[in-house]
Amino acid sequence: MAKPLSLAEIRKRSVAFVRDWRDEPGAEKQQAHQFVADLLKVYGLSESKAALYEKRARRSSTGRGGYIDALVPGLCAIEMKSKGVDLEAAEQQALDYLDALSGAEMPRWVITSDFATFRLLELSPDGADAITFTLEQLPERCDALAFLAGYQQRTFGSREQEQASVKAAKLMGSLYESLEASGYDDHDASVFLVRTLFALYADDAGVWERDLFYEFVETRTAEDGSDLGAQLSVLFQALNRESSKRQHTLDPLVQRFPYVNGDLFGESVSIPSFDSEMREKLLEACAFNWSKISPAVFGSLFQSVKDKAARRELGEHYTTRTNILKTINPLFMDELRERAVAAHHDVKKLKKLREDLAKVRVFDPACGCGNFLVVAYAEMRALDLQILERLQQLGALSETLFFVAANLKVTLDHFVGLELEEWPARIAATALHLVDHQANLAMELSLGAAPEPLPLTKVDSIHVADALDTDWRAILTPSNDVRIVGNPPFLGHATRSATQAQQLREVWGRQDIGRLDYVTAWFKKAIDYFAGFEGGRFALVSTNSIVQGEPVPALFGPIFEAGWRLRFAHRTFAWSSEAANAAAVHCVITGFDKNAQPPARLFSYPSLKGEATEAPATSINAYLVDAPNVLVEQRRQPLSPELPACTFGNMARDGGGLIVEATDHDAFAADPVASRYLRPFVGARELLHDLPRWCLWMVDLDPRDVAASPLLKERLEFVRETRAKSRAASTAAMAATPHLFGQRSQPDVPYLVIPKTSSETRLYFPTKHAMPETIASDLVFTAKDSDGFLFGIISSSMFLTWQKSVGGALESRLRFSNTIVWNNLPLPTPSMKTRSAVIAAGKDVLAAQALHPQRSLAEHYNPLAMDPALLKAHAGLDRVVDKAFGARKSLHTEQDRQAVLFRRYAELTA
Repeated sequence: MAKPLSLAEIRKRSVAFVRDWRDEPGAEKQQAHQFVADLLKVYGLSESKAALYEKRARRSSTGRGGYIDALVPGLCAIEMKSKGVDLEAAEQQALDYLDALSGAEMPRWVITSDFATFRLLELSPDGADAITFTLEQLPERCDALAFLAGYQQRTFGSREQEQASVKAAKLMGSLYESLEASGYDDHDASVFLVRTLFALYADDAGVWERDLFYEFVETRTAEDGSDLGAQLSVLFQALNRESSKRQHTLDPLVQRFPYVNGDLFGESVSIPSFDSEMREKLLEACAFNWSKISPAVFGSLFQSVKDKAARRELGEHYTTRTNILKTINPLFMDELRERAVAAHHDVKKLKKLREDLAKVRVFDPACGCGNFLVVAYAEMRALDLQILERLQQLGALSETLFFVAANLKVTLDHFVGLELEEWPARIAATALHLVDHQANLAMELSLGAAPEPLPLTKVDSIHVADALDTDWRAILTPSNDVRIVGNPPFLGHATRSATQAQQLREVWGRQDIGRLDYVTAWFKKAIDYFAGFEGGRFALVSTNSIVQGEPVPALFGPIFEAGWRLRFAHRTFAWSSEAANAAAVHCVITGFDKNAQPPARLFSYPSLKGEATEAPATSINAYLVDAPNVLVEQRRQPLSPELPACTFGNMARDGGGLIVEATDHDAFAADPVASRYLRPFVGARELLHDLPRWCLWMVDLDPRDVAASPLLKERLEFVRETRAKSRAASTAAMAATPHLFGQRSQPDVPYLVIPKTSSETRLYFPTKHAMPETIASDLVFTAKDSDGFLFGIISSSMFLTWQKSVGGALESRLRFSNTIVWNNLPLPTPSMKTRSAVIAAGKDVLAAQALHPQRSLAEHYNPLAMDPALLKAHAGLDRVVDKAFGARKSLHTEQDRQAVLFRRYAELTA
């Protein structure tokens, strides 16, 4: 049996079933088994299957004083009672029996019957109330039990599918763990697992007879597992050979399996050895209902089963369909769906849309386990089916059209992937087969006909190669209909290897790659791939570092110069990586085309893990703001004449010898000589948390003091030795002056201390004044602020918005930069009145802080516990600073302030 019975055939069989059973007395013990066997036969399940399900039910409830009449593992339980017995009570009895089942065996439906009436209960959380219908009504209600034939109404990407995929991956992980522990070759284990996955899925999804593989394992292998490997090898060889060419002496059960092809069973591998425990794990996997899985989610998880740490966390992290749709929908699917709606009454336009669907090629050059390709294929097949249903309603669809794959417009070979490793590439090809079958089942259910599921067409569009060393044009011929999508590796400039850095240089064609992330190579490859084509589009997921700080001009400059625009963008949000042991990453999605229309779409996230809000955009710039398309380059002098120089703090480069921690402070303070050089020392942590720390500041050192203080002498000798051993020539040269910080820029007047990093959760960027006697470390910047004007500017929401928009990040923390953030701050020259208002509002903020002198800056600016008086003071400061930047109305959102800032920047740099 190559595919599920059609509903028409099921209806025909159900009429015969009713005729045979309507006049039977309906005695539970004598007739129940035959009734169940005949009912299953209506839906294409044989007598041997009925016996298998009865055996499974009996075994599953061992020790509970009874058993279910039949259990189709992972699908349904059937409980029979004599005529007239209360079916609700019978249903409750069946539910009691289910407590003894394993998680894999747990059914989704419970069917109870007294021979004259059927009661059907769905056990899923979304299941409706139980329904009942009579035996005589079965022909007209046969679709209610159509799940027995492989028809299961599900939404692709539903929460149910995600949960089922997690369970399925854990089963496969357990099986792999056993294979690994037995010493089975890793490559052969990969091949075996993928073949087993297909067989398990085929058992439940109507590819062949329901539970045929389960029947084979249960009835043709010894309980101790000793012959399981050999028997599976025989079976897998048979699946690779056309039925007519198989040996006539093969086991009749093996002969019932159809020819699969698709290169899935072609490779010769060694025979695995099993024991009884491993066989039980395989049977548990057989008991699971594999038709419920999402190929995209399962593929992400299945990719992780080889990693021990990942196996422990299977189900904790995977790439959801929702996140993938954030990429493919605005890039091309939304447009195609809008065309379908617009052509609802136009046969000619609907047929033209189908022809255009046939032209689309989806290319993922970092495809991993293929989840982007799988979701894109499912969405395009679903849209094509929607068009076909409408054509059928309009009487414009041939009844005989869709019996062969050649009639499809969306086919597997239109979805192309590049993947570095064989294992995920193998999963990607298999996942495409699975989603193809799901799409065909949906077509069969809707239109009454679909391509035969077997033999499989070989998926040869998934290529194993390094995407950065490969000519993409050799993989897929470029055209205006190619849509590049994907989720390339998340590697920052600090974590890339030497090899990856060299790949970046070769892709970008330059030696200086600065702080470019590894992912930027995929952007450059994409624009090179589309050179000469105006209609192509691409959209990639990346960390949000590509739209922050120094790398922005280096990446977006060449993209914009090549004529691309941002068609859409998702601003920073939390993306769960498909790696099972990975945490959520702060990501953006940027999609590009070369068209003036449609208007750009900008998606923002009030909560990083929440839902997006969409707004049309006139023009999305490289910082993902609807504002002038400017690129903020490093600048050595402040753009605004109102801003003084902002200087990097003092770097000791001393191995710690010039730093005095709290544990040593008393000794240095008590030393009459050393104490003269003891100074408060402030870095970012000291500034934010009021932590005491000191340093030895000896720019005016009297050489006689070294001999007079053993403490000083010991520290300076340590510094000299440390520097002398350094591999850095500049540091080794400093050994000649061990009493001096390696790099010095200490202000000689009161100054503002600006931390190098600050938490991204704070509502304001914290800063504080210091006296020149306090030495600033290299973890802060300093700026002279004689009247408090700078304090007001930096403490405002406008400054924080600029910092977030153009500044970089250290992990997720905000990273202040004088050359990018400070020197480019587009502050217009304020009037004296405005300047005085900013200074006064800044003093109000200081006064609010002074209400709680015991609190550190970190405590003052804890986003969950800010004092109302401090919030009020900052709100007043924001109003005057917003006006100082030229705002003509009250600003309430980050986007409002970004629009003002980039407009001012464009004006000041014009």
